[in-house]
Amino acid sequence: MFEPYLLNTWAAGTLVALVAGVVGVFVVLRGDSFLAHAIPHGSFAGAAVAYALGGSSLVGMGVSAALTGVAVFCLGRHGRKDAVIALLLSFLLASGALALSLSGGYANQAYALLFGQILSVSSSELLFMAILVCIVVLAMFLLARPLLLTSVMESAARAHGLHTHAIEFAFTMVLAATATASVPVVGALLLFSLLVAPPAAACALCPTMSRAVALSCAFCLACMWASIALAVMTDLPIGFFVASISTLIYLGARLRLKYLFRISNENSR
Repeated sequence: MFEPYLLNTWAAGTLVALVAGVVGVFVVLRGDSFLAHAIPHGSFAGAAVAYALGGSSLVGMGVSAALTGVAVFCLGRHGRKDAVIALLLSFLLASGALALSLSGGYANQAYALLFGQILSVSSSELLFMAILVCIVVLAMFLLARPLLLTSVMESAARAHGLHTHAIEFAFTMVLAATATASVPVVGALLLFSLLVAPPAAACALCPTMSRAVALSCAFCLACMWASIALAVMTDLPIGFFVASISTLIYLGARLRLKYLFRISNENSR
């Protein structure tokens, strides 16, 4: 499990878990779960087109994820944002499938991009991921206060002179960078579960944002490390374990809250 050839696997999984833990808290606070589901599909489509054209899938992934974010931001301002996201999501998924089908590498590449292939992360991909993760974490550090204010008190944020649209656009680009760094590891379909379930559990259990971010990172790390170990031992897709463990973490947090609520009611009688 800790053989030298798996060092990139553990490092990539750790990077993805940390960035998902930080960004995911704001995804939950802002109610942007649907957006966090759509942007990875944009990166999938870009990677598929790049593969079909013989280019770099990582570059295609990044460009397409950013363009998807721009499209959601621009079109969502002039109509129902959820409808725009739903249409883009289905279009991008279908476009990626078409590109892979025409290239003749449909089965293997579709599997890798949709469900992740963490055991084959190269050193160059790991370096690219590390740079993106550092950029995302720095951006989140700079955006944390305005993001929190616009997430919970948008009218107050406007009263304080904050440009809510600019902050929303910046966060959308952060999500695009997160998807670009994470899709090669956990896949476009299952990044959603890592970005939402552990952070949602952390937000439910913690009263402050700083504690929620710390606990979210801990949950994501536990989920990713356990998923890697199980994937190596069983030779099953890592995405299955990521989704399953993320769900269990969230259910555990909800049960914990329910138990504490019942104890509080009993003590108040």
